[in-house]
Amino acid sequence: MLHLKTTGLIRKSLLLSSVLAGIASCSDNEPTSVETQAGGAGSNPSAADIHESSLVLDAHADIVIPSTSRAYMSADGTSKVDPAKMRAGGVDAVVMSVAVGPGPRTMEGDAAARAEADEKIAAVHTLVEESQGQVVIATTSSEIVAAHEAGKSALILGFQNARSLQGNISAIDEFYAKGVRIFGLNHLGHNAFSDSSRPEFNGETGAFEVTEEHGGLSTLGVAAVERIGALGALVDVSQLSKAATLQVLALTRTPIIASHSNAKTVSDVTRNLSDEEIDLIGENGGVIHVAAFKGYLINISEPEFIEKLVALRVAAGISIEYNYPFELYWEIDDLAERSAFTAAVSELLGPASTDNMIEHIDYIVDRIGIDHVGIGNDFNHGSGIDDYNDASEAMNLTEGLLERGYSETDINKIWSGNFLRILDAAAAN
Repeated sequence: MLHLKTTGLIRKSLLLSSVLAGIASCSDNEPTSVETQAGGAGSNPSAADIHESSLVLDAHADIVIPSTSRAYMSADGTSKVDPAKMRAGGVDAVVMSVAVGPGPRTMEGDAAARAEADEKIAAVHTLVEESQGQVVIATTSSEIVAAHEAGKSALILGFQNARSLQGNISAIDEFYAKGVRIFGLNHLGHNAFSDSSRPEFNGETGAFEVTEEHGGLSTLGVAAVERIGALGALVDVSQLSKAATLQVLALTRTPIIASHSNAKTVSDVTRNLSDEEIDLIGENGGVIHVAAFKGYLINISEPEFIEKLVALRVAAGISIEYNYPFELYWEIDDLAERSAFTAAVSELLGPASTDNMIEHIDYIVDRIGIDHVGIGNDFNHGSGIDDYNDASEAMNLTEGLLERGYSETDINKIWSGNFLRILDAAAAN
């Protein structure tokens, strides 16, 4: 299908540094490295061995609450990262995002966003309470590793869309006190803090927001980035506009995270990261987490594909301005017509698999190195591909990475080592 052929070289098992090199200098007490013992000295461990002994971490998933669309969840109507699926797939930790979508930019709209965020935090605490000690909330790399060693699932709280801050920088401290350690300022649509990589479409006016409202970060956004850093939390640049991402990188003194972003050169959609952003994240010491999200994985730049996509959008009566395949489907009022449109676009895209994910991983590694890539799937919000549709299928990615030539040490870094390093670096600030 429409795969961009990247120039990723087959990687040999090199004498690389430890999985969590540099973490020890950030932690005075408990060591946070995860050593893989599978296979023993001189042997070649299998993908199953590597996966079982690795600390497998997904850096971004949405939190399911009663209002969550079933279209985003598993076929049985449950979360794609529920504890049972995590155990089945050998997933040890997930960053659960306290995310809110776009909404009215009014006091009432922001209050509703805050209420949704609070509901999602409460849902995570309820899940932990009902797990009979098998699921814990972690705020540090040491706690994540301790949970892994104890055979427990760890949940880390993230944050997405500053609408729920209600215009108050002090609200960042409130979320931090509730356990949030990763803060992303944006989602679809601009807000008072920053510009989005995806301006919102107004169905009433039939027009998009301006491409840039603030030229990146607003004054509030700059203050928010500074406050997040002062607290020792990570700034998440996923879904920010390019200008906002570059400003975050100029402002921060510690590594940043892109919790669910792919490479724009491989799949040319506005939410993915440009080469300039990728290069600067590498210089910053940050980590880009690749998502199993079909619409952000496949190359959609070929003229024949664009022509067919435009025809589908015209037939559905929606704007052709965006290149992103599924954008604006929510503007189709009739649910049957909406479903038909998304099904037609999905068929046009063709299948996506972990091979596509590894194309993006290869591209990022070839550009800035193995220390700057991880996995953040965006499950429960539209993500999922043929052989990695939920947490239970995580080992398929490990198998693909091993087949592509990544070493055991590389795979450990991709699954969690790089994430734990930057979590510690932020906390030490």
